[in-house]
Amino acid sequence: MTECRHCQQSVGIILVGVILALWAASVFASDPPAQSNGSWQVHPLKSETQAGPTQIRVLVPDRVEAGKRMPVLYVLPVEANLESHYGDGLAEIQRQDIHNKYGLICAAPTFAHLPWYADHPTDRSIRQESYFVQEVVPLVERLYPAQADRDGRWLLGFSKSGWGAWSLLVRHPDLFGRAAAWDAPLDMPRFDLYGAGQVFGTQAQFETYRILPALQKSEALLQSPTRLVLTGYDNFRIQHETAHRQLEEWKIPHVYRDGPKRKHVWDSGWVPEAVELLAGLKPTNK
Repeated sequence: MTECRHCQQSVGIILVGVILALWAASVFASDPPAQSNGSWQVHPLKSETQAGPTQIRVLVPDRVEAGKRMPVLYVLPVEANLESHYGDGLAEIQRQDIHNKYGLICAAPTFAHLPWYADHPTDRSIRQESYFVQEVVPLVERLYPAQADRDGRWLLGFSKSGWGAWSLLVRHPDLFGRAAAWDAPLDMPRFDLYGAGQVFGTQAQFETYRILPALQKSEALLQSPTRLVLTGYDNFRIQHETAHRQLEEWKIPHVYRDGPKRKHVWDSGWVPEAVELLAGLKPTNK
């Protein structure tokens, strides 16, 4: 009987993938055909905002209720293309069974350059913010039963992608509902640190993306329920403490956890807590 239950579960997973693929293919034939690696769907992309081919990997719950729209957790990478020196965020999501536990569509885009989630001031092939906002998010919402509103768009990252998660939310508070960062350089002062120079291009461009000054001016976040989560550290505890202190001073609601210290990789144990805290936030429209 145990083997039969496993067989039924496997058949159910396969059927969900087939149904989603057929639905997407019939309704959105102009989009690139999805490929499957057995665990998630892979959508190849060619964009003028990226210097080379990219892709979006999408993991859906094993069981999808007909007609139900699900939140999308954007698992933001810290490396270019499919490099995985710091682990694989989507693989960690799957390993922790987070997509099933919270009923989430989980999407992990790639970037041709080191991702800092900003647009270069002159090089039109390095427009990471535009690529994510104008191409990645709309594609996921076209092809999957996504909750296509602010409260259905969650951002998760660490290090530079933790910066990206908070940056995208503070710059697009009407588009994204909640963001979690772990061990991120939120108070980074210069454009040329940690490989960021190739994306920001100049200090002047970087200043338009600096997170803490933008948060200080954000009426949207000041007047809304809690939308920001900041947990744990390895390399950037001081910057986390600064961010927390400033947000407290500015009375911007946020969830803060000072530790524990963990290794600066996707699979050191910080992801489950971060997603749990994201899932526990109240909707912004209530």
